[in-house]
Amino acid sequence: MHTLRFTKKAKLIKTDEFSSVFNFRKRIFAQYLAIHYQPNTLAHARLGLVIGKKTAKSSVHRNYMRRVLREFFRLRQHIVNPVDLVVRVQKKFNKKDFLSVEQEFDSLIKKINLRTTLNAQQNVTEVHH
Repeated sequence: MHTLRFTKKAKLIKTDEFSSVFNFRKRIFAQYLAIHYQPNTLAHARLGLVIGKKTAKSSVHRNYMRRVLREFFRLRQHIVNPVDLVVRVQKKFNKKDFLSVEQEFDSLIKKINLRTTLNAQQNVTEVHH
């Protein structure tokens, strides 16, 4: 059974951790979210959040979005490939957008899993040839 806790080791904290994900230049985006991702060598995914003041002026709104995204990740972290994710909010959302943001998050995670799985398989076949 997986624990559904969002532990410290599942967080991106340091600036250089964020920078390395941004510098990897792989990203996927939809209406509300842009997710930058980079495969990591750990056995689990890590999450970093970026919610700018341009997106939501009020800290109450930014913190709400942060809490919602953290919760989406917490519930799904066991199905996410070992990648570092930096989720950027592109468009402000609130309680009435909750379901559409959740569906968007799910579909982006599925695409990232697909891409990172395919890349891992390609790397393995290149090594064996």
